[in-house]
Amino acid sequence: MSKMTPQEMARQIGGGLLSFPVTPFKADLSFDEATYRSNMDWLCGYDVAGLFAAGGTGEFFSLTPSEVPQVVKVAVEETRGRVPVLAGTGYGTAIAREIAIGAEKAGADGLLLLPPYLTHSEQDGLAAHVEAVCASVKIGVIVYNRDNAILQPDTLARLADRCPNLVGYKDGIGDIELMTRVYTRLGDRLTYVGGLPTAETFALPYLDMGVTTYSSAVFNFVPEFATSFYAAVRRRDHQAIHAGLRDFILPLIAIRNRKKGYAVSIIKAGMKVIGRDSGPVRPPLTDLTEQELAELAALVAKLPLTAAQQAAE
Repeated sequence: MSKMTPQEMARQIGGGLLSFPVTPFKADLSFDEATYRSNMDWLCGYDVAGLFAAGGTGEFFSLTPSEVPQVVKVAVEETRGRVPVLAGTGYGTAIAREIAIGAEKAGADGLLLLPPYLTHSEQDGLAAHVEAVCASVKIGVIVYNRDNAILQPDTLARLADRCPNLVGYKDGIGDIELMTRVYTRLGDRLTYVGGLPTAETFALPYLDMGVTTYSSAVFNFVPEFATSFYAAVRRRDHQAIHAGLRDFILPLIAIRNRKKGYAVSIIKAGMKVIGRDSGPVRPPLTDLTEQELAELAALVAKLPLTAAQQAAE
């Protein structure tokens, strides 16, 4: 069980960079626990405010409900309290509650509630879904506003009144007007997380709207770049931000946009590029081609060397 209150967890993640570690798979697509432990330990060595186990980049959608708590348990064991671990949950309400309960038992400090499976719902139905998940656990819950689960400010306000452990709002649609209305209505009642792919492109304008943190997928394989970029955002260093976008993020997005599902696949490919091969993606996703992998490797190679790399040369 988590030793953090929902409010403590929310404050912690709101003050720094967040990331969603990939879930490594073996050639037969089973969970590669040893590689996951190694990756989690390595990522904890960087300045990160929270890690989301079995999240979107962690291929939550391809994991079974029983695999999610298993992945979370390993993440909790390997981070050893160094950073908060939050778990993904989702699908229909009954399955989302089951996963949430399992993740809490596995030691998760919080939950990210992903959109319900496939169906579109009215605000009352979405509210009932969120409330049911919140009521099933004591740890903090962050709602992910995207796709078929777009909560309006009035709905969020009602949920915030009824659910003390609803502590976060992650935006995945990029509607600036809606984001402004949400923040104006809820203020500091919630912690706000930027969740657009790729979040770095929206980080600076969102900071001005009260979104102090975002989830960086590239932190998985270029953590030095990701943390440096986040620091530039927080100090509003426009020159450094635009250089990072021009030289790395936008070229990476150009590769990512070539095929559907590459938002996850390109991060797995990045792990291979840096020598932390975390296996293939599970279907229905597809891996990058060899040519695309080479392009990504060339892009990573152009990044400035870290102090450790310079010392090794």
